[in-house]
Amino acid sequence: MAFAAFGSGSAKEHKSPTKSSRIVLALLMPGLVYLGLFFFTPLFSLVVTSLEAPAASGGIGEYEYGFQWQNYVEVVTTYMPQILRSFLYASIATIIALLVSYPLAYFIGVKLRTRPMLQRLMLVLVIAPFFISFLLRTIAWKQIFSDGGALMQFAYSTGLMDKSQHFLGTDAAVIFGLTYNFIPFMTLPLFTTLERFDVRLLEAGSDLYANPAAVFRKITLPLSMPGIISGTLLVFIPIAGDYVNAGQNFLGSSKTSMIGTIVDTEFLQTQNYPIASALSVMLMAVIVALVSLYVRSSGTEDLL
Repeated sequence: MAFAAFGSGSAKEHKSPTKSSRIVLALLMPGLVYLGLFFFTPLFSLVVTSLEAPAASGGIGEYEYGFQWQNYVEVVTTYMPQILRSFLYASIATIIALLVSYPLAYFIGVKLRTRPMLQRLMLVLVIAPFFISFLLRTIAWKQIFSDGGALMQFAYSTGLMDKSQHFLGTDAAVIFGLTYNFIPFMTLPLFTTLERFDVRLLEAGSDLYANPAAVFRKITLPLSMPGIISGTLLVFIPIAGDYVNAGQNFLGSSKTSMIGTIVDTEFLQTQNYPIASALSVMLMAVIVALVSLYVRSSGTEDLL
């Protein structure tokens, strides 16, 4: 009897992991279905579309399934300036956003830790731009930087700029718009990391006769690296595919077009779906490669 009871207990213990696995799978199923329907299916459709060839009828926007690898060759040879410009703008805007956001996040997360009301107020001011549409914010800056705007009139009247010069449609205008619109995405991850920062470590560094620069380089910066990595990824990735700021109807011109601008044009205007899809696939592939290299070189592979 004792042996039978022991055997029965062993059988139950042996079955419990299987039951637990089924429960975990059931809990994961809604997320897996959602991921399959709204990520993998569109991604597969995008890759298939990027390989399509023009239909025999020759109609605008009419294509048929095929293996037109020349689409990717055409994308590289035709739109290489826009591809390089997109990653250049994204890199510069990300660096500027980091330089602006780090002191701000440090001030809110560390210096204002003992003043919670003021800390909350500063956080509200950081996220306040999210209460206004992305497009409306960009259009507002377009009005401010227009030749008839107060800012440009001031620059003309004081001699800072000649009246033949314009700010809209320049690289600086596009980079400014990109940086401004994505600064909150950099500040919030940095704040989340620095807010949990143990300030006693700074005091310990000072007690060991380290100057402020050494304390920052050896203590503050390494411990805030997860926030830096998260912030740069949240900023760099969407900026590389942005199509609003660089558009001719906003802060950019035909000389500042980015990959997103070309994709928007090819999809909605010329209806060249294979080329637009090939550009999109190439953008995703390059971003994944750059992000993987960046995260691994920074020693934070656990973020992947």
